[in-house]
Amino acid sequence: MKPIYTILLALLFVSCISVKADVTTEQTKQTTTSPSEAEAAIRLVMEAQEIAWNNHDLEGFMQGYWKSDSLKFYGSNGLTLGWENTLANYKKGYPTKAESGTLNFVINDISNIEGDNYWVMGEYHLKREVGDADGVFIIIFKKINGAWKIVADMSC
Repeated sequence: MKPIYTILLALLFVSCISVKADVTTEQTKQTTTSPSEAEAAIRLVMEAQEIAWNNHDLEGFMQGYWKSDSLKFYGSNGLTLGWENTLANYKKGYPTKAESGTLNFVINDISNIEGDNYWVMGEYHLKREVGDADGVFIIIFKKINGAWKIVADMSC
């Protein structure tokens, strides 16, 4: 199991560098939110995602993501670039409520990377008619134009 965590951390490091380079080219406010305010806001985004997912509202779930062609999602099918492509993958993989089921996030860590950039490490648990699914994730949040958005997601 330790090699998996080492690989995840290495990928996270690479993603952080890439995300910083990609996102800072956008027009964003250069304010820094306090860690406690950032954590509370990030948790609210993820709670809204759970609610949307559990209503099989995949577009609503995607509101937590940066609506950009530069969004990065790394999962079992490899790297997906862009908000629209990520949504299309969710729709393909979870076409009905039976496949999407009921989502529960377990957040194990929220840490500041730099400025208004945070990583979230956690678990997802899906209870489904077609069989339960569980996994882990590392997501990168950034405050963009006053809203907290996922700019990179690695789920497996």
